[in-house]
Amino acid sequence: MIRLEKDDGLWIATIDRANKANSLTEPMLTELAEIAEAAQEARVLVLTGAGSVFSAGADLEAARAGLALSPVWERLSGAIAALPGLSIAALNGTVAGGAMGMVLACDMRIAVPTAKAFYPVMKLGFLPQPSDPPRLAQLVGPSRAKMIFVGGAKIDAATALSWGLFDQLAEPDSLMDEVRALSADILNATPDHATTIKRMCPS
Repeated sequence: MIRLEKDDGLWIATIDRANKANSLTEPMLTELAEIAEAAQEARVLVLTGAGSVFSAGADLEAARAGLALSPVWERLSGAIAALPGLSIAALNGTVAGGAMGMVLACDMRIAVPTAKAFYPVMKLGFLPQPSDPPRLAQLVGPSRAKMIFVGGAKIDAATALSWGLFDQLAEPDSLMDEVRALSADILNATPDHATTIKRMCPS
C-alpha cells in the first residue's frame, strides 16, 4: 500500500490506501520508515497520498490494538528529519492524527487548497508522538500548537499557510509540478553542496 517511484535522485513515496482515507497500519509505517532510511542516497524524498486525502492517520482498529503507542512513528519521522537531501510533503488532501508526524518532519509542506490539518489526540485519548509537539510549535508557535493538540482545532489550508504550517498552496493538477520545480536545483547540484546549504538553514 506504499508505492515508491525513483527518478534518478527524486524519490516519490505514495500512501495508496485511498478506499480507507490512506489510514496507516504498522506494516505501512514500517515500509515508509524503511524508505526514509534508504533515502539517504536520494536527493529529494517526496511523501504524498493517493486520492483526495493525504492520510487520516492511524487505522482506528490498529490504533486501538496498540499502533498509537508504537515506536515506528518516531522511527519514521526521525529518519525523515535526518535526511541529508530535501524532504517535501505534497499534501494532496487532509492530513490528520499521527500522519502529521511525517509531515512535520519534512523540510517543506505544499498542499492543495482543500487540505486541512488536525491532530485529535485529546479527543481520542492518545498522546502525540514525542517529537510532534516541538516540531509543530516551532512552525506555528506554542499557543497555536496547543490550539491543535489541546483544543482539537481543525485548520484549513489558508489558515495553515498564514500560520506557517503549510509553505505553499497548489491546485491538485499542478501539485507535483510545483514539487518538481522546487526539486530542480538540488537535483542539479552536487550532493555535498546541497547538504551543506541545507545544514546552514535552521531546522
